Amino acid sequence: MQIKTYKTTPYDDQKPGTSGLRKKVKVFQQSGYLENFVQSIFNSLEDFQGKILVLGGDGRYFNRQAIQIIIKMAAANGFGELIIGQGGLLSTPAASNVIRKYRAFGGIILSASHNPGGPDEDFGIKYNVGNGGPAPEKFTDALFENSKTITSYQMAEIDDIDLDSVGDVQIDGIKIRIIDPVADYAELMARIFDFDLIKQSIAAGLITLRFDAMHAITGPYAKHILEDVLGAAPGSVFNAVPLEDFGGGHPDPNMAHAHELTEIMFGPNPPVFGAASDGDGDRNMIMGANIFVTPSDSLAIMAANAQLIPAYAKGISGVARSMPTSQAVDRVADKLSLPCYETPTGWKFFGNLLDADKITLCGEESFGSGSNHVREKDGLWAVLFWLNLLARKRQPVEDIVREHWQKYGRDIYCRHDYEAVDADIANGIVEQLRNQLPSLPGKTWGDYSVKFADEFSYTDPVDGSVSSNQGIRVGFANGSRIVFRLSGTGTVGATLRIYLERYERDVRNHDQDPQVALAELIEIAEQLCQVKQRTGRTEPSVIT
Repeated sequence: MQIKTYKTTPYDDQKPGTSGLRKKVKVFQQSGYLENFVQSIFNSLEDFQGKILVLGGDGRYFNRQAIQIIIKMAAANGFGELIIGQGGLLSTPAASNVIRKYRAFGGIILSASHNPGGPDEDFGIKYNVGNGGPAPEKFTDALFENSKTITSYQMAEIDDIDLDSVGDVQIDGIKIRIIDPVADYAELMARIFDFDLIKQSIAAGLITLRFDAMHAITGPYAKHILEDVLGAAPGSVFNAVPLEDFGGGHPDPNMAHAHELTEIMFGPNPPVFGAASDGDGDRNMIMGANIFVTPSDSLAIMAANAQLIPAYAKGISGVARSMPTSQAVDRVADKLSLPCYETPTGWKFFGNLLDADKITLCGEESFGSGSNHVREKDGLWAVLFWLNLLARKRQPVEDIVREHWQKYGRDIYCRHDYEAVDADIANGIVEQLRNQLPSLPGKTWGDYSVKFADEFSYTDPVDGSVSSNQGIRVGFANGSRIVFRLSGTGTVGATLRIYLERYERDVRNHDQDPQVALAELIEIAEQLCQVKQRTGRTEPSVIT
């Protein structure tokens, strides 16, 4: 194998965010940009020569070209085997499963998750470690340092690989395996859930469903499992063909972007169950007839009913949520005497807890939930969990949600996103909030008296690592919260996220619209951060 070394100069903007490096496609198409980042990954690894690397992505624009480049670089740097999804496709949870099943050294996943795709839109890349989960901060920090000093990268001089034919190819010292991207994942789901019961419920008409794959990676997975295996009616999965630009849509599974599904579920004669997944298949939206289930409530309901699912029938070891996620799952954990962990945003923080068997279920308010079956959030897993739950309980989604609120109370919750905010303005807002923290305890607005105000810091209970500056928290004496955080998932400017939460025990108040119920908190949040005043905007970009 001929290996060629290319001289290069560093780029100064290759610091990975919460889920890897995300930029516009045109940024990645700059000379040496992708190559620099990939070589920086390999330069940050040790003892990987001769070992397995998993490779795949969500099929967005530039996915195929990037995979060919990475194949040649992985071969040049000494990996012994590459496992690649057919067509260059692997959902993020499926990639995590492949890493774990085949005991790979790690994997490179190409995705910008729920961000739009296309020549003028977004692309992303991240490295996952041997447990199948995203690389920890220690690694991504080292990667960034390497990216600032890189002087060359290596590529094998080999022809492009046929990504569309399943099978093995041997090229000099490296084996390349093209695998069915769905098979291993479908096999795993069949071990977790009671497919026979779900299939019987669908055949009997007890469960009707619609799944919006949003022209993203989950389409082939959902089509095979929901229609071919479980027997849902043909067409139950729609927008099922992955497209490089996601059909011109925004593959973010919420009511602001999954318009078609929302109209179906809130229209005449809706099916029993509705769901959607995102660009790379790790997020989910759960709906019933005329009801949307918030991700925070979904996690809490799954934790409360885990014993009804075959894989969790013997009990779960604990639960975890990201800090901005509502405290609904905390209430379940308290009642069931389960450990409950509050982590920073980012799935990598759940990895150590899962590996140490401190938790079995975990989730984030940003439409992500998962368990110990992989080390990523998993959209279709959550959908199958709910289908299994519906098949066991034989109740509509709305009844399951209301019974849960009756038992545990309702955490009325929403998130306001201000997207593409000028970075200087966004950082100024956070600095202003930071400066106010010492003076806030004891301050009162109507029924809301500040109990604590801080900047969240997390000490990992497994390895003792510390993650600071993870979001501004303002907690009130009545249990309500406001959280402010800059997101790391955008590619233009900064996204300021404002999370608002109020606990309501009284069943008579459970039907309140969140925007009405949280109106006072929304006004307090504006007084604290002045985002509308500073940006000139009159409302958030997205409300979820």
